[in-house]
Amino acid sequence: MTAQVIPLEQRRAPRKRAAASPLVTDAISARPLGHLCNLSSTGVLLIAPDRPRSEAVFQVRLPLGEGAASAIELGLQEQWHQAANAGQVWVGYRIIAIAPEDAQTLVQWLQRA
Repeated sequence: MTAQVIPLEQRRAPRKRAAASPLVTDAISARPLGHLCNLSSTGVLLIAPDRPRSEAVFQVRLPLGEGAASAIELGLQEQWHQAANAGQVWVGYRIIAIAPEDAQTLVQWLQRA
């Protein structure tokens, strides 16, 4: 019998699943990067159509609810990626930049049940 290795939790902050899977876009090129799976105060998990370059940096618009006012902008850096089903890729990003007002919006979103 082979022992199953269970990875230790390495996240710095608890993640919250997105109720819907909003589309996250590159704020500069308006190119879609993927759909939001979960989010924390320090990182983002997307399911994406394409594999990003390792350690790629993006400025993104991330909708957190209805209307343009609920979208926040983040600076993200790719930390890891892994093949998913049907030609998609799981991509983990670290938040490297966020404006104070967007940080407050993010904190409020994370605190909602």
